[in-house]
Amino acid sequence: MPAVSTRPATVVILDFGAQYSQLIARRAREARVYSELLPYDTPWSEIEKRRPAAIILTGGPESTLMPGAPGLDPGVLASGLPILGICYGMQLLARDLGGTLIPLEHREFGPAQLAVDRAESSLFMGIPTESRVWMSHGDSVITPPPGFAALAHTARCAIAAIGDEQRRIFGVQFHPEVVHTDYGTAVIENFLHRVAGIAGDWDIGSFVDRSIDEIRAQVGDANVICALSGGVDSAVAATLVARAIGKQLTCIFVDTGLMRKDEAHNVLAAFRDVLHLNVIEVNAQERFLARLAGIEDPEEKRIRIGHEFIAIFEEQAKKIPNVAYLVQGTLYPDVIESKTPSSKAGHKIKSHHNVGGLPERMDFALIEPLRLLFKDEVRAAGRVLGLPKPIVERQPFPGPGLAVRVLGECTKERLETVRQADWIVTSEIDASEMLAPRPWQFFAVLTPLRSVGVMGDGRTYANLVAIRAITSEDGMTADWARLPHDLLERISTRIVNEVPGVNRVAYDITSKPPATVEWE
Repeated sequence: MPAVSTRPATVVILDFGAQYSQLIARRAREARVYSELLPYDTPWSEIEKRRPAAIILTGGPESTLMPGAPGLDPGVLASGLPILGICYGMQLLARDLGGTLIPLEHREFGPAQLAVDRAESSLFMGIPTESRVWMSHGDSVITPPPGFAALAHTARCAIAAIGDEQRRIFGVQFHPEVVHTDYGTAVIENFLHRVAGIAGDWDIGSFVDRSIDEIRAQVGDANVICALSGGVDSAVAATLVARAIGKQLTCIFVDTGLMRKDEAHNVLAAFRDVLHLNVIEVNAQERFLARLAGIEDPEEKRIRIGHEFIAIFEEQAKKIPNVAYLVQGTLYPDVIESKTPSSKAGHKIKSHHNVGGLPERMDFALIEPLRLLFKDEVRAAGRVLGLPKPIVERQPFPGPGLAVRVLGECTKERLETVRQADWIVTSEIDASEMLAPRPWQFFAVLTPLRSVGVMGDGRTYANLVAIRAITSEDGMTADWARLPHDLLERISTRIVNEVPGVNRVAYDITSKPPATVEWE
């Protein structure tokens, strides 16, 4: 059996339920350090298996002064590893190592001016002594633990950073991972490179090489099936697994009837003719429509779609000998939003059909080679694998397809309505080459609302279609795209004129958060 490649130097991030936990993982990877986000109460025995080079403790919504507050396995502090505590993480370090904390009368939230008191500190090396930071805390450290020095302060926070250079343990009360902190990236890089001594040589190329070795070792001589949706996620996952095991992989493309215009044909052509993958096509349009009949709740839609996918894969797997694994293109944002055990300190947003929609028992094990990657990292992996530009740069499309872009019950007629409207949105934005920044994702949504209109001197009572276009890096956060008014006018005019049963168009100008990208 081939040897698995050497694991990269890893920073383990222990998640105490902070809103920005995933951003810490991103910032580490941007510093070319491999990172993994684990629940705060992960036993040291499990953390140790990852051979971490450093530990980061995230913020969180709780107070360390409350009974039963989330804490650490004692093995973390006893490990001798470099540790950085952020917000709640700093307070936890202070509490457990002998410092003093008090609750604030008024919670501090928002921008603050940081003054660095120890510019020679490894954590603040090369950072201006005055800069803007982002605060969000209800408790405050008033006395550092023995061996620690106070490194910085703000007007309302006398101790905004602490550090023990000898033990290589530091804490910051502000959030260095968010863009509102001017030199936050430099603080994280100082910890990773100067304090922890991590070289910063991890990249997507090394991830791809290691993943291929790990998949090959995991699978052995078993056969594998891969769920192809047509998106970049499943394309990269399938190509990665194909590089590892070759003809042992069979890809299954399920035409759910929930795809965009001409998508099924284009996807099959790309995977068979361009990527040269072994693909089986399953036409299940009527089957999915039957499963969704009468269902209006979006969570129930996702779960039913996930179960039906698995049922089809299990049926197809029985036709292939020795199938032991199913490959899925699950990404890290899918895992976070579905609140799996890897993110249990956060709140569940919605089930992803690859994660929360899976039944408890399946006939095969999962291979999810991308589950620790963000969307932009998946695209980078696709480029390393040599995937064509139209596949790598294809805009995201939800696993449940148009089912979550038809609000309310999915019928064949309503799906066709949103499909036609979506085609107009896509074609018009694709044809607009001068957009800056270019939207990361754009689509139409069929709402359950109807309104009065006038067409051809006659009264209409027809559907409202909403348009959604966002700018983003990875889908975890997003802003609405400022599309030119003339472009929006063309889209609206075409939809009303060309899509039967629609007489009104609205544009969604909500960011994420508070909204999600999809309406359902």
